[in-house]
Amino acid sequence: MQHYKLLITLPVVLGLAACANSGANYQPVVDGPVGPNYNADLAQCQQLAASQGALDSNAGGKAAAGAGVAAATTAVFNNEGNNVRDAAAVGALAGLTASAIDQNSKKEAIVRNCMSKRGYNVVG
Repeated sequence: MQHYKLLITLPVVLGLAACANSGANYQPVVDGPVGPNYNADLAQCQQLAASQGALDSNAGGKAAAGAGVAAATTAVFNNEGNNVRDAAAVGALAGLTASAIDQNSKKEAIVRNCMSKRGYNVVG
């Protein structure tokens, strides 16, 4: 049974690690000409976004909510052996994944806003 838990947990953890700075590497679509400082400006804006953590400040709450909902649902519908504990762990991972996805969206927004403030016509 331990191998099954590892097979479920490992891809989620690796996925979170891979996504840690994917939002910070965002390259916005710019309408119009770009100047000679574009690459330097983009690098600085991406660095600003990367300085934010991999998880947002609500990560603990999302993990707890995911764990609680999954555990409660399992307790009601399939309460056998360690199912409730396992469901709580999977729910917590789901909450952390949701937090990481939200944080990546925020990092993309940081890059877009930063480039807009530097005078680029960011359209996407």
